[in-house]
Amino acid sequence: MNPSTSATLLQIIQAAITPVILISGTGMLLLTLTNRMGRAVDRTRALAGQLRGSKGGDVRHVEGQLTMLHLRTRLIRWSVIYAVVSMLLECFLVLAIFVSGRLQLQAEAVLLGLFLTSILLLVGSLVYFLRDVVLSLEALDTEVAWAREGK
Repeated sequence: MNPSTSATLLQIIQAAITPVILISGTGMLLLTLTNRMGRAVDRTRALAGQLRGSKGGDVRHVEGQLTMLHLRTRLIRWSVIYAVVSMLLECFLVLAIFVSGRLQLQAEAVLLGLFLTSILLLVGSLVYFLRDVVLSLEALDTEVAWAREGK
């Protein structure tokens, strides 16, 4: 391998570092989201079992919790979908950087499009994630108020 080829390859690798770091960060977000989804699903199953044995005012409370959990799981689902598609585009971006660099293609528009789209999807994922966090805190407030009323 001649020095100019090594230098070119090094530049290509350096250009691919940012999307690789982005992939790692998105992966951590996905880990958080899947944990939240699992907890919401487990809580939903527990409440559904509780609803079958409930009566009176408890039924409305449990149904309200189930409605909130259903909304939260939908938000988390969209957040996961956006994050996964963002991560896929980040992977395609790394591949496109290597292919365009090695073949010396003028692919700036493609690279920019992949990068911007992945960032926009990541922003969308974070917006859904934030909405889920807000809803979970609202559900906690409701639960605390209900517990205090039952004293």
